[in-house]
Amino acid sequence: MVQLTPAQVTNAWVPASWEEFVRLTDDPAYAKAKGYYFNQQMRIETVGVGPDHAGDNGIIHVAITLFCALRGIPVRGLINASYRKAGVQEAQPDISYYVGSRAALAPQGRAIANLDEVPPSDLAIEIADSSLADDLGTKRLLYEELDVAEYWVVDVSQSQIIAFQIANQGSRRIPVSQVLPGLELSVLQAALEQSKQAENSQVVAQLMAQFQRSREA
Repeated sequence: MVQLTPAQVTNAWVPASWEEFVRLTDDPAYAKAKGYYFNQQMRIETVGVGPDHAGDNGIIHVAITLFCALRGIPVRGLINASYRKAGVQEAQPDISYYVGSRAALAPQGRAIANLDEVPPSDLAIEIADSSLADDLGTKRLLYEELDVAEYWVVDVSQSQIIAFQIANQGSRRIPVSQVLPGLELSVLQAALEQSKQAENSQVVAQLMAQFQRSREA
């Protein structure tokens, strides 16, 4: 079998066997790359992370953790964790969460999470800068197949969150999180927009005030 070259596999979906995908993702040259496998195709993302992408990732992670802390919701968040169903699928969301009683089911250890042994996360989030079309398209289908309960795409350029509830291998748009009850996505979008002008402590302080008001309402 002809082996694919790096130029052929990076930042695009290409037909590949599972063995070829594992070979490439195990290669030290791709140690910092993100790997996805779906429908006998693979995508290895090597695009560098810019400041806006990294900043939005941080704000979203802090905001969800803060919301859960104020609401007393158990949660375990994982950044860039890989989830694998050997021979069939793999995904590496920017952030993923196990929520409530399922927080105790989150994978641990240094190995890739094996979906034959652990359940999928409740929430998967992709921070989309140059990959928006793919995050809304093929990756959404991948997360539907993985049976993640909720999937968010954060559009970095527009400070927008496009969220989907997933059930029965299908998805529908939602304005309020279903796995984090009471969390309005518009509040997080406003925080993302504010973060473009204000430093993080101001953004978090504003979020805390809003979350506390909504809890008391």
